[in-house]
Amino acid sequence: MGKKEKLKIIPLGGLGEIGKNMTVIEYKNDIIVIDCGLMFPEEEMLGIDIVIPDITYLLKNKDKFHAIVLTHGHEDHIGALPYILKQINVPVYGTRLTLGLVENKLKEHGLLKDVDLKCIKAKDVIRNGEMSVEFIKTSHSIADSVALAIHTPAGTVVHTGDFKVDFTPIDGDVIDLARFAELGKEGVLLMMADSTNVERPGYTMSERTVGQTFQNIFKQAKGRIIVATFASNIHRVQQIINEADDYGKKVAISGRSMVNVVDVAYELGYLNIPEGVLIDIDDIDKYSNSEIVIITTGSQGEAMSALVRMSTSEHKKVNIIPGDMVVISASPIPGNEKLVSRVINQLFKKGADVIYEDLADVHVSGHACQEELKLIHTLVKPEFFLPVHGEFRHLKQHGQLAQKLGMNEENIFLMENGAVLELSHKNAKITGSVTAGQVLVDGLGVGDVGNIVLRDRKHLSQDGILTVVVTISKETGGVIAGPDIISRGFVYVRESEDLMEQAKEIVKEALVKCEERQVTDWATIKNNIKDSLRSYLYEKTKRKPMILPIIMEI
Repeated sequence: MGKKEKLKIIPLGGLGEIGKNMTVIEYKNDIIVIDCGLMFPEEEMLGIDIVIPDITYLLKNKDKFHAIVLTHGHEDHIGALPYILKQINVPVYGTRLTLGLVENKLKEHGLLKDVDLKCIKAKDVIRNGEMSVEFIKTSHSIADSVALAIHTPAGTVVHTGDFKVDFTPIDGDVIDLARFAELGKEGVLLMMADSTNVERPGYTMSERTVGQTFQNIFKQAKGRIIVATFASNIHRVQQIINEADDYGKKVAISGRSMVNVVDVAYELGYLNIPEGVLIDIDDIDKYSNSEIVIITTGSQGEAMSALVRMSTSEHKKVNIIPGDMVVISASPIPGNEKLVSRVINQLFKKGADVIYEDLADVHVSGHACQEELKLIHTLVKPEFFLPVHGEFRHLKQHGQLAQKLGMNEENIFLMENGAVLELSHKNAKITGSVTAGQVLVDGLGVGDVGNIVLRDRKHLSQDGILTVVVTISKETGGVIAGPDIISRGFVYVRESEDLMEQAKEIVKEALVKCEERQVTDWATIKNNIKDSLRSYLYEKTKRKPMILPIIMEI
């Protein structure tokens, strides 16, 4: 019976992009979803806060959809949960720290009481219809990360999650390579593996190498030490606290997400903070500068983050002063390089000493490089391979890496979000696609901003807007007042009076023509105003502002 049934793999996010990770696993009448992440907006997504996956397919198949399984607690894997759970409420499985971070998000959205959070640990197995999910210990830049083995009658699927092979992790809990090897011996139908660092040769350095760099920094620093890092990197935070304790310094936390994560990690026992080391950010003035260490958000140069506000003297508690040692313990996410560079320059201008990735080993990646990827491929020995988590170039190169290790090209699938991969015991093929894409979140609006709105925002940002206000008589159709022209983002009116006066004359001419032709339809009048004004403004300025005619009738 099992041989006739097909197993479906449908990525709804995480292919050809950084973030928004979400994969559907479907067998017969059961669906589980791996991860539920968000993506931060690209430059052209003006005003957009976050981007989440399109779950049209899940809404159509909600009767089959039974569980969301999380690999770890990064935003690109858990960030979309509140938005998805508002539409389809299913149990969510994750490790203690992952669920601790999820709880915070659900509280903010008022969903915590309604969602069934189920805590698991590595080596646990949960059952969902004819599928079971096994959790395997891995290492990553956040604690409590797991890989997954999904056992189905059609075969076993291994999903690595985000991982690296770290033989000296901070928590001493090493990746369970033995279990990957056992699964390889038992037979794996498909592997989905992290592709983020496939371009990098060799091995990813251990997190402990950062600790050695911190040791040197703490030894040399004469003033305050301010370290910006990812809030979720608890092992990094632990190492900073350890060094502060060794040198008799006090630690203050700045940035909302950093405070939230440190609180959750400390409560759950993932952070060991010696008594008396942690102080409130309000109390830093009670100590000398040489006694203070501040751990903050802002390693990506985000506009409202704590480090950026410090660098521009807008932070309520901390101002950068000469003698401060600022450590940016992260590498820029692709697209953030300019933002980070701007912050570094600003910090130098303020008189701080700045240490960043180009100058010292203050950051190591949480993703596997080529040799670690080769190791996982060699241990798991999958029949078929689907590279995930990365831009298309990463997926392509991961496929080529698998070929070099002896896998047939036809067994490697480079897919796009929404493509459907169907597998049986010895066969796999892409059989079609489902609706998948990006849902844009702007404030409280989810999905109400689409391509047309973004196009309008881009138009407004580039050329501005002209509003033309005219009052016409209901009886005669003649102009009673106006036209008045209001400019925003187009030209400075006081310095362009001739242009604006001439623009009014053009509008008057258009209205007279409409009156002569006895045109009373508002849409036609508005179009005539737009057409005549657009031609004139382009001729005079070579710009095309958005023109918004407003007609009032009395």
